[in-house]
Amino acid sequence: MTKHIYIYSPASAVRDRAAFKRGVARLKTLGYEVEIDEAALSVHQRFAGDDAVRLAAISRAAASHADVALIARGGYGLTRILDAIPYKAIARAIEHGTEFVGLSDFTALQSALFAKTGAVTWAGPAVGEDFGAEEGADDIMEDCFGDFTSGQGEGTGWRVPVRDAAAMASPLKSIHGATLWGGNLCVLTSLLGTPYFPAVDKGVLFVEDVNEHPYRIERMLDQLRHAGVLARQKAIVLGQFTGMRKIPGYDRGFDLQAVVTRLRGLLKIPVLTGLPFGHVPTKVMLPVGAKVEMAADGRDVFLVWGHRHHHDHAH
Repeated sequence: MTKHIYIYSPASAVRDRAAFKRGVARLKTLGYEVEIDEAALSVHQRFAGDDAVRLAAISRAAASHADVALIARGGYGLTRILDAIPYKAIARAIEHGTEFVGLSDFTALQSALFAKTGAVTWAGPAVGEDFGAEEGADDIMEDCFGDFTSGQGEGTGWRVPVRDAAAMASPLKSIHGATLWGGNLCVLTSLLGTPYFPAVDKGVLFVEDVNEHPYRIERMLDQLRHAGVLARQKAIVLGQFTGMRKIPGYDRGFDLQAVVTRLRGLLKIPVLTGLPFGHVPTKVMLPVGAKVEMAADGRDVFLVWGHRHHHDHAH
């Protein structure tokens, strides 16, 4: 049965229309039935329409009966409207089989929805930057998305970078029944102290970011640490941190590796690196809010959530 994808823009305006068109064309080539929200290409200031327009788009995505509601792009815009998002409608849509997928700014909606309703969404690709990439969509990303839409995706695995293998001197104890949560570090940290920050204990927290200096990444991680969030988890998993702005001659060896090494020294839980997720072409699908198992064999880490598709329903 052809899977129906509903594309909408809940955050920043689509600036690269060519990438958006390529993404839509690629999804159709892959065999998906694609429906584009009426306001997907709206522009108001930096946003895809004003707040009311974007809230209406989110409501239409929830009412679409699509198999997947997929964001056109991230950017910024969801934290502005967290107090007006129709969480119950989205949770009902998820219950009836519409999976919500996105990344970056979408972390705000994912976290808030989970905090408010416990509904599971997916950290995954966006239309423009992923399916519409100029050099062509990444094979692994497409395969993971394909497994997900066909109900085959039950976990993921990756290899921790060599430089971090030594830091994993003590083998990772297997983790069972932990809630997977997280997303973009900057967006997640901005929710701390609000009703939209998930109160997850004994979870697996994954984070990624883009265009942040190592000291800003450390400051955000420390904010979560000082708030007691990190110590309450069973593991911290670092995805990809890209576009880092280093200050030549000033940092003197203070880099992301230094940040990670210090964090490991401060926490009694495993801090794993190398998760293929973030603002990078190769990204896996991750169920935010789902229960997961995690295990390692040497440098190979396995994250499993089992069969999540509770619906292969006909519309």
